[in-house]
Amino acid sequence: MATQSSRSAARIMMAPAVFVLLVWMLVPLCMTLWFSFRDYRPLRGGDLGFVWFDNFVRFVTSSSFWPAIFTTLLIVGGVLLVSIIFGVLLAMLLDQPMWGQGVVRILVIAPFFVMPTVSALVWKNMFMDPTNGLFAHLWRAFGADPVVWLSDVPIFSLILIISWQWLPFATLILLTAFQSLDSEQLEAAEMDGASPLARFFYIALPHLSRAITIVILIQTIFLLAVFAEIFVTTGGAFGTRTLTYLIYQRVLESQNVGLGSAGGVYAIILANIVAIFLMRIVGKNLDR
Repeated sequence: MATQSSRSAARIMMAPAVFVLLVWMLVPLCMTLWFSFRDYRPLRGGDLGFVWFDNFVRFVTSSSFWPAIFTTLLIVGGVLLVSIIFGVLLAMLLDQPMWGQGVVRILVIAPFFVMPTVSALVWKNMFMDPTNGLFAHLWRAFGADPVVWLSDVPIFSLILIISWQWLPFATLILLTAFQSLDSEQLEAAEMDGASPLARFFYIALPHLSRAITIVILIQTIFLLAVFAEIFVTTGGAFGTRTLTYLIYQRVLESQNVGLGSAGGVYAIILANIVAIFLMRIVGKNLDR
């Protein structure tokens, strides 16, 4: 059992790391708040002084703000839906004994380690290109006109690209949960005459609920800030401009750091609202 002196020593040893972490987080946040109250245009006159809440009002009343919020939530929801459904199916498949099981698992997980920019370029040029892409050749083989994916169905295309990269993460977490499932319970249910679907919905799926909530929580935090895939593929056109991309346009394209910083504050607020909501769900599932 830890004594008072050992706990004090542990706090002292942890203090430098905690201090560095706080500084690492607080300094950018404080700078964002500072610039959000100022009219700061580095290449257009520099720092023009305080404007207080004008940047916040201008950003939220922009005609691009609410469509960007909707697009952000639509992409996040679509990727989560694909990741959970296909993640469960892949986890069930990889949990079955097969030849070369270790190699298959590595190949399934591999896309998670590909950089977002690289994966987006691969999908854009090798698969979705309307002239030389793999999908275009398949469409022509069946006598159909190729689909211009990134302009005809841009949101679906982005969900497909981002899901390809995040599906391995969900599969890995869900596979771990599957492997901890009591096989004797499944065998008993099978002996009692339960069908495979009944065993899945009444035994396996409730067991996966905690893993699913963890996947949703972690992926949502990262997906709210998705940027590289949009930048590489559509450039924010065709209704694919998310909140993160809108902030980028305000800061770099419009050279208005103050307005972009106000958007950053809104992004922090949105992320915290979603995180609190998800944490309540996770807490309820973990208490079961």
